[in-house]
Amino acid sequence: MKQTALLETHKLSKSFGGLAAVQDVDFHVNKGEIVSVIGPNGAGKSTFFNVITGLYRPTSGRVFLEGQEITGQRPDAVLSRGIARTFQNIRLFANMTVLENVLVGQHARLRSGILGDIFKGPRTRREEREARHHAYEVMSQFGSRLTGQANTLARNLAYADRRYLEIARAMASNPKLLLLDEPTVGMNPAETEEAMRHIARLQRTGLTIVLIEHKLNVVMSMSDRVVVLDYGQKIAEGTPAEVRSDERVIEAYLGRRQTTAMAAGLATVADRAAPDASYAPDAS
Repeated sequence: MKQTALLETHKLSKSFGGLAAVQDVDFHVNKGEIVSVIGPNGAGKSTFFNVITGLYRPTSGRVFLEGQEITGQRPDAVLSRGIARTFQNIRLFANMTVLENVLVGQHARLRSGILGDIFKGPRTRREEREARHHAYEVMSQFGSRLTGQANTLARNLAYADRRYLEIARAMASNPKLLLLDEPTVGMNPAETEEAMRHIARLQRTGLTIVLIEHKLNVVMSMSDRVVVLDYGQKIAEGTPAEVRSDERVIEAYLGRRQTTAMAAGLATVADRAAPDASYAPDAS
């Protein structure tokens, strides 16, 4: 019996005027996977995320979550259905604390309305206590990096901690699927390795993750599958080993004349990344 994908897109397209940013992309991710979406700058990766999460309406095509169509639904509806995301450019509430930012991430799951906020009845107070407890549980996924700064304003955090806070805020909604748009961008090698360990740990809790990433060591060492976009089209899909040797992928990045050199470079990156079991999806 064929497994029903957690997320599927069928011939998904998005055009802006005469520019096709995403073209007829068929995509799927199964429960528990980490799937990386890679491609040159301008390949349509973030636009693809924006269409899935309702920030953009698709020009054509369909999106399904657990077999139910969610095409064109508003971002809040997509979030309530179980898809949360981060952004390439950090979008935190800079003048709110770490804890407050994570609490904001739970708004789709809270039931108290305006009257509850005004009168603060027992149900509302209980819900607030539970929300704070859940926020600390989420923050603890990153060790003491966030829990130790719960009352710090987001604008005063170190860069890597702001990245973790955005992930924590997304996780606070209890998503089935987490879309991470370049979570390690701007991090140094040590910070990148730490982020990889955190992301792998999230997968081991049962979370399904789709990752946009440019750092090949991250992609090659963490992904169950890799999907490659170029000019909005899917040009390759497979395991990291399959994708790194695909000439269409290498040409998309550097051009045909550098195909051989790029293939050797990708193989070297993969060989360096693969042995570390701390990033492996099935690590204990």
